[in-house]
Formats: sequence, structure tokens, C-alpha cells
Amino acid sequence: KVLAENNQLRKEADDLGPRAELDYWKKRLSKFSYLMEQLKSPDVKAVLGVLTAAKSKLLKNWRALDMCITDAANEAKDNVKYLYSMEKCCDPLYNSDPVSMVDAIPGLINAIKMIQSVSQYYNTSEKISSLFVKV
Repeated sequence: KVLAENNQLRKEADDLGPRAELDYWKKRLSKFSYLMEQLKSPDVKAVLGVLTAAKSKLLKNWRALDMCITDAANEAKDNVKYLYSMEKCCDPLYNSDPVSMVDAIPGLINAIKMIQSVSQYYNTSEKISSLFVKV
């Protein structure tokens, strides 16, 4: 269910700011971190041991799901890390008057540029464009 939700298009209000993007990824990180903990639990390992011993065909599906969950968790972790790096640059957008906001724009643009060039997952034009719309 979580993986299905992960692949759906996001519907957001037009007036959300860049903090909403960070909040979204933090929630996803929390969900997938919890799933990763569950995958490492003794109960799951016991079930996998039984499936392995039985040479079950379900192991192929299990491994595919495990890889999808791991990739989604890594994506969320990476995105949270980079979005946190621009959080300080976003503060003036929430706490300042429009004239004072102008001074924050170059730092914010540089932070987004860094995210686009360094992030393994967040460097798609779709995600960067969505972030700019929020800014």
C-alpha cells in the first residue's frame, strides 16, 4: 500500500511554500524508515528463512518489493538531507516583508542549484520545477 501511494501523483494546493516540500519528504522518510526497521525484524528474517529453505517462488517477489522499499527509503533520506540544506534560505520567505525577501533570493537559488547538481534523486526537472513553484 505504501509503495502504491509512493508512485501516485501528488496533489497539492497552489499556495504551498518550500517547507511543504520538506514536510512531505520527512513524512515519507518516516514511513519508509519504519518499513525498513520491520524488514530487519527477527520475525521477518524467520519467515524469509522458511521461504528460502522451501525454495519458494515468493522470494523473487519479496526481493523486488524489498528493493523498491529500500530505494524509496534512500530517496526520501537523500531528499530530506538536501531540502534541509536550503531551509535557512527559505526562512526569510516566511518571516520577512517582500522587500527583505529579495536579499534571500540569491542564496535560495544557489541552494536549489546545488540540490539539482548534487542530489541523486532530486535532480529531475519535474522535482526542481515543483520546488521553484513552491518558492
